[in-house]
Amino acid sequence: MNTDDINLAYKIRHALNDNLDALPASTTERLAAARARAVARKKADAPARKQARPAFNIHAMLSMAGLGRVAVAVPLLAAVFGLAGLYQYEQQQRIAELAELDAAVLSDELPLTAYTDHGFNAYLASQAQGQDQQRATQ
Repeated sequence: MNTDDINLAYKIRHALNDNLDALPASTTERLAAARARAVARKKADAPARKQARPAFNIHAMLSMAGLGRVAVAVPLLAAVFGLAGLYQYEQQQRIAELAELDAAVLSDELPLTAYTDHGFNAYLASQAQGQDQQRATQ
């Protein structure tokens, strides 16, 4: 209801209440009896009961709303697990590269000029490519 409807209802109620005292006694008695009959016929309010809901409701999950939720959740979970797997893979690759570099430094296979050269990373990359090519030809 909008405000115009509410204002009209208040005006009608006010007009009826103003003329209530002017009604004849027989009319007020009939209205009182009709009200008493209506109240007697009225059904008693049923107490609000909480229905016990099962913890796992398969029917709700198989409904269209439940399937819609699953259809959103499954790709999101797959994306999360996929990204976590990629992160782990990249971390393992980085750890392997650092371990290879540490092993080369500790075994003194690098020339002394490599430590002072600004292109040390380029040297390591070229060495790694050379090793990869040697492995591929074998």
